[in-house]
Parts: sequence; C-alpha cells; structure tokens
Amino acid sequence: MKGSRFSEEQIIGILKEQDAGSKTADICRRHGISDATFYKWKAKYGGLEVSEAKRLKALEDENAKLKKLLAEAMLDNAVLKDLAAKKW
Repeated sequence: MKGSRFSEEQIIGILKEQDAGSKTADICRRHGISDATFYKWKAKYGGLEVSEAKRLKALEDENAKLKKLLAEAMLDNAVLKDLAAKKW
C-alpha cells in the first residue's frame, strides 16, 4: 500500500485549518489534495491531537503484526493436523 506524503501532524494541522474557519475547497486546493481525501482524513483523525494520532498509528501497526502472527499459527496448526491424520 502506498504511504501518505503527509504525516499525522500535517494531516491534523490541515484539519485544524478547516476548524478555524477556512473553506474546505480552499484548503484542498492549497495542499493539493482531493475533497474525498480531506473527508477521509476527517473521519479518521477528526478531533484527535498529535499524540493521540501517533498512538493510533502504533496500535494499528501492532494489530497488523498480531494478525500476521495469528495467521501463521493457524497455518502451522493446519499443517500439523494434516501430518497427524496421514501418519496414522
């Protein structure tokens, strides 16, 4: 997946510009983003502070690692079951 060219701090700064009263279309034009991107960011980061956004990113990374470990463990378990069934 392609990474964003904006950091969480920059995204939150852009969202706070709109909270300060700037028009969404002007903000999007100034930063070179689409309206859809702006509203996607607002849904994800709206109301968050920078520290909270960093914590959210850390939790998402940890969740991805745990999902990968679970998938590998389930695959190993399935292979062991197949071997045990064929051996007897």
